[in-house]
Amino acid sequence: MDNRLKAKVISLFNEPACAKNVAKGKKERRKGCGKPLTPGATAGGCAFDGSKIVLQPITDVIHIVHGPLACEGNGWDNRQSTSSGSTLYRNGITTDLTQMDIIMGTGEKRLYKAIRNAAERFNPPAIFVYVTCVPALIGDDVEAVCKHAAQKLNIPVIPVNSPGFIGTKNLGNKLAGETLFDHVIGTMEPEQSSDTDINIIGEYNLSGELWQIKPLFDQLGIRVHSCITGDARYRDVASAHRSRVNMMVCSAALINLARKMEEKWGIPFFEGSFYGIEETSRSLRKIAKLLVKGGTAADLIDRTEALIEAEEKRCWERLEPYRQRLQGKRVFLYTGGVKSWSIVSALQQTGIEIVGTSVRKSTETDKEKIKKLMGSDAHMIEKIPPRDIYNRLKAGEADIMLSGGRTQFIALKAKIPWVDINQERHKAYAGYSGILALVQDIDCTLSNPVWQEVRQPAPWEEGWEAPEIDDLFDDNHLFNERAS
Repeated sequence: MDNRLKAKVISLFNEPACAKNVAKGKKERRKGCGKPLTPGATAGGCAFDGSKIVLQPITDVIHIVHGPLACEGNGWDNRQSTSSGSTLYRNGITTDLTQMDIIMGTGEKRLYKAIRNAAERFNPPAIFVYVTCVPALIGDDVEAVCKHAAQKLNIPVIPVNSPGFIGTKNLGNKLAGETLFDHVIGTMEPEQSSDTDINIIGEYNLSGELWQIKPLFDQLGIRVHSCITGDARYRDVASAHRSRVNMMVCSAALINLARKMEEKWGIPFFEGSFYGIEETSRSLRKIAKLLVKGGTAADLIDRTEALIEAEEKRCWERLEPYRQRLQGKRVFLYTGGVKSWSIVSALQQTGIEIVGTSVRKSTETDKEKIKKLMGSDAHMIEKIPPRDIYNRLKAGEADIMLSGGRTQFIALKAKIPWVDINQERHKAYAGYSGILALVQDIDCTLSNPVWQEVRQPAPWEEGWEAPEIDDLFDDNHLFNERAS
């Protein structure tokens, strides 16, 4: 690890806006925020993966991965970050370093050629270049190559220095925020600006969730100048310093960016969520108050309250049939970060009981919010082995499990219904319409008759009884009648 990167990582471990870091001693802070990865393990992703997750949703730029083919091949398109316009970001481009490149030292030449070819072929407004483990270990000067290419090609070529071996995915998220702050934000001026412009930080438009929220802002006359980085355009991110308010969706990922934008440009920030009725309303109120405090017309607060009242009334009316059906149903929630408490809040409003929620990648603030929502006996789980999850589900502690795709097979093996709420999902659950979609999916999954069928004992298991001959005859007779 070069000295510049080492200094950057140390500064991130001393993030003053993170209550958890501030509470640690100097020695503990230097150890970092997450458990170091074991080489060869796939325990939640590496720093390169984390940085690409944050930056790739910028839709009109080219993303080049400098490294072996597998680095790009394993991570490409594994999230449902959607675009309303350009699809340049969906091109998987890599320098595909080979052993010969490493031995002969031709990695830098190969990178410059890739940058030049991408610029000539796609004519993007900018190019992001990601440093992976191999070029970092062999000493490729990616920053120098990017600087030279930017001068020759007359477009921004931005180095993302986050090789996987330096830490976890969360560290990569923060390094991506540092990249935006150092090289992108503040480098351009917006084409238009207003006193109601806001940025949403840490929202990646998974399955179109941003589009469930924007109509609410449109009704209030609030303009989402830049979403960092869901469905983003390079110019909007580069001119994000002219917005009036920053809403931070996930403090664990980009709190460093929100804090530095406040220090440099005076943009106030707060952490909020668009999961659930109450959290959506709270976020809208907070944005309106901060905008009015910054000089926007005071009637924005009254208009926000009127919109919230109308939307909440409509949402509760549509949720009422499902609330009656789901009352008392037990959910085991295995996720992390902001979803560890925002999903709890959303489900509790529908009468669902949370029997346990994981707090992986959750901050101390996240945990305090869980305690406030679930009481002092909150069933928070820091880390739980798959075998223990299976045993809890098999014992009947929950009626359904909500988690990411990597743990779905635990639920399926335990013959328990499962709903995907993680980044790979194909459903959007944000805002007032999103909570309705989530509840509908939970109800549909729970009432699916397949679960009753798979729980019946198999013919070779104890307790199975062979059907009577007459029953078989009747069934065949009915089948023949229907067929005819």
